[in-house]
Amino acid sequence: MIPLKIQILGSGCPTCKKLHELVKETVAEIKLEAEIEYITDILKIAELGILQTPVLVINGRPVMAGVVSDKENIKLLITDETSEIEEGGCGCNCGGHCH
Repeated sequence: MIPLKIQILGSGCPTCKKLHELVKETVAEIKLEAEIEYITDILKIAELGILQTPVLVINGRPVMAGVVSDKENIKLLITDETSEIEEGGCGCNCGGHCH
């Protein structure tokens, strides 16, 4: 399986830190190979055109912004992205080979 790249973008506030912790816990619980990165660079966040933080980005695609969800919803977002990759549906017409 292709490992996921998960990014949490935020200002460093308690809400953003909470999302980062929830994502790490969720990935560990579902025993998934994933690179998890916590980014506080405001310029990088602005590049995505998203004004609300925290932002959850999976394989370069923002999937949640401005809220902290529970582990079940985060798990759904991650597993949905995993199934799209396995089906070759990463969105860039590469057949799942770009990751």
